[in-house]
Amino acid sequence: MADGQPFPVPLGADDIVLPFRVEALDTRGRSVRLGSVLDQILARHAYPAKVERLLAQAIALTALMGSSLKFDGRFQLQTKSEGPVSMLVVDFTTPADMRAYARFDEAAVAALPANASEADLLGQGYLGFTIEQTALQSRYQGIVGLDGQGLEAAAMQYFKQSEQIPSVVRLAVAEEQVMIGGERRHRWRAGGILAQFLPAAPERMRVADLDPGDAPEGTPKHEMAEDDAWVEARSLVETTEDLELVDPALGLDRLLYRLFNERGVAVQNPLPILDQCRCSETKIRQMLAQFSAEDLADMQEDDGQIGITCEFCARKYRLGLPLAVV
Repeated sequence: MADGQPFPVPLGADDIVLPFRVEALDTRGRSVRLGSVLDQILARHAYPAKVERLLAQAIALTALMGSSLKFDGRFQLQTKSEGPVSMLVVDFTTPADMRAYARFDEAAVAALPANASEADLLGQGYLGFTIEQTALQSRYQGIVGLDGQGLEAAAMQYFKQSEQIPSVVRLAVAEEQVMIGGERRHRWRAGGILAQFLPAAPERMRVADLDPGDAPEGTPKHEMAEDDAWVEARSLVETTEDLELVDPALGLDRLLYRLFNERGVAVQNPLPILDQCRCSETKIRQMLAQFSAEDLADMQEDDGQIGITCEFCARKYRLGLPLAVV
């Protein structure tokens, strides 16, 4: 499994991303399992369960994609849509820090049926991914339409259109009911797999429509057959059940072995995921320093202080004037 070395993470480990490769199928990818970190991020906001579930899925997707960065920087997932959940923002800062929040219409969310889908929550809009490389001060952004689909389908559309890499994504979120101190409480778990076809010969990645040439107008284009190795790898990932992705008794190493053991799967060292916000009093002061004296005066409360709450971690800051940056 792990290049001949003992797997370094115990069975059932949470809050990690586990990179893997299946050389026989020219496939590389990452799997993620989130437990306590997910709970910590969601608990401080007290969102409705439907919103928590959707944001948990976005966090799992961000962990899969953000953990692929090979440089110091930041990866951000953001949705903006017309549905009951108008915005999701998930921020991943290398090497491990995660934070997230959602904006939503409480009444519109409450009016949705219990079995409302992601598409019902999001509605029409877009899903955007932003990558920032700290050293080069460079920024890349890719956008794909939600078009009435969920995050999983939109992510696969993004890979097809923007990166043109054959990819498959599976995401799952589950709610646990546990007894803590004689009181029944719920906890969230999330898991996912991202697999991509990366053969040595780039032409094997292409799935193109062939023009029908001189055939009569309206004749459908002929689609080139996908590479057999990728068809097999994608099919194996697609068979993964939601329970397998979140089961605390099934470690990610065992899940990957279950999927790819006949072809041989190798894993790399797991990457931790941490609940860590980037806000600070210094950054808040720097942000407020951009406002005019008149605007700052309008922000002051009865006690003369300015109150700011971080949307990500819900930490409250109270600052007095003048705003010297410390």
